[in-house]
Amino acid sequence: MNSQTANSTTTNSQWYLYLLECKRGTYVGITNNLAKRYQAHCDGKGARYTRANPPLALLGAQPFTDRAAASRAEYALKRQTPSRKREWATQWPYTL
Repeated sequence: MNSQTANSTTTNSQWYLYLLECKRGTYVGITNNLAKRYQAHCDGKGARYTRANPPLALLGAQPFTDRAAASRAEYALKRQTPSRKREWATQWPYTL
């Protein structure tokens, strides 16, 4: 694989905004590898919150074309109430 191919692969990778149901609440995050990130949370190697409150389920994940768009959506979703976050997840069901 040449460097141009590697760069286009990195540039075109899809990002996800995701919502986890955790032991005590919900967790919102972004990633470009949802299966790997979810496994990291389950293994206690993810965010501090999910290390203390292990995930019970992936409630939803919305795809984005780039990290910036996913980050903006993450910021907006984190400001919502837990019930609104769960409502958002019903629009973006995702199974691993």
